[in-house]
Amino acid sequence: MMTDAARRVIDANSYLTLATADADGRPWATPVWFAERDLREFFWVSRPEAKHSRNIVERPDVALAVFDSTTPVGEARAVYVEAIAQELTDADVADALAVYSARSVARGIRPWTESDVTGDAPFRLYRATATSVYVLDENERRVRVS
Repeated sequence: MMTDAARRVIDANSYLTLATADADGRPWATPVWFAERDLREFFWVSRPEAKHSRNIVERPDVALAVFDSTTPVGEARAVYVEAIAQELTDADVADALAVYSARSVARGIRPWTESDVTGDAPFRLYRATATSVYVLDENERRVRVS
């Protein structure tokens, strides 16, 4: 049941908030357009020089939050994720890009290709692999899904 709740939140939203920290522990949060697979892997495209991308190199432990900011107070539905993030190597891009591109196309965005995220391209594909996933219950308490 809680897994279904997490699935509904993920499917209904296009952005997640990515929380990173630099080497000194200073936090940084940023929204990223995302795709996910099986509530375990979350993918996004970013520039390697972006602050959150640089933070991931220094400290790969991240947190993610997916939620609808238009929901009235008291009716919040959210997914919270603890994860390990990384920039994907060229060898790992194809499989992950298929997931990311499929969601892009489903949302009316152009498909992404390997040439968009490898070589001289300004963007790279990132993955956060969940170590824990939580949802809010009816009393707005976090309940572990996985």
